[in-house]
Amino acid sequence: MPAQVEVATRTLVESLVRDDLTVDAAELYAVAGALGMTDQQVRLCVRRLVADGAFVQEGRGRRAVLRATAGTRHAIEPDVEFVRLMYAQDRGEAPWDGVWHLVAFAVPEAQRAVRDALRATVVHLGGAPLQGGLYVAANAWEDLVADAADRLGAAAHVTFLTSTDLNAGGVTDPVALAARLWPLDELAAGHRRLADVASERLERLRDPDAPGLAIAVELAAEFTRAMDPDPLLPPELLPRPWPGARARAVVAECWTLLLTRRDTTAPRLFRRYAEVLEELTRRSG
Repeated sequence: MPAQVEVATRTLVESLVRDDLTVDAAELYAVAGALGMTDQQVRLCVRRLVADGAFVQEGRGRRAVLRATAGTRHAIEPDVEFVRLMYAQDRGEAPWDGVWHLVAFAVPEAQRAVRDALRATVVHLGGAPLQGGLYVAANAWEDLVADAADRLGAAAHVTFLTSTDLNAGGVTDPVALAARLWPLDELAAGHRRLADVASERLERLRDPDAPGLAIAVELAAEFTRAMDPDPLLPPELLPRPWPGARARAVVAECWTLLLTRRDTTAPRLFRRYAEVLEELTRRSG
């Protein structure tokens, strides 16, 4: 029995954004039906997205077109740089240089909302807490954190530093540090599930009658679920074999197959991801 994938209605809408930043309502309702969603669920989600200013609706019902607003375009754009890094790591093209990247911040209590937003951004970017207000990552992230701090008005409260001899609670071995600082067992479980889902969907995609777009949306949801909490640690710091590499390889096969299907216009995010893989292949070839 194929693994069931939970797809939020908003994820469905955002996954179907085309290159011109529109969503065709007829396509949206058709894919929703293939995923077991009701028309009412879709209508309520569209209504919320329009009310929130995320999309503008042109027309009504299944003849409508949803157009992403300026504020939404950045949010739905795939994190291409992170995809590039993860596949470069899997190919052995981004070896770790032994440098830990640390950021410390002490935002005043009066700016608690800013502090919470900065903390959430740092964790989303792969940071692990060492102690209060001090986070570490294995990849260079200074520009990304600095941009977030500047956007939040917290740049004056942030300090950056690097280390090649990090000692956390007496642990200095890099592999042991990674195992101590990040929930590797949970991350591995998420990747194993992604690999199982992608393997089953890959087989289905080889059937020309399989619903390509519905499968694409399921893959997008499960890929996001597995990759969002992943700090993309260099392979040198991870257990071998690391299930993330296998999961990403199977997903890449799905992307490639989706792009070759005549019945499916691949969603924008899959096209962008496929472009990254093509670029890496050309570079290594």
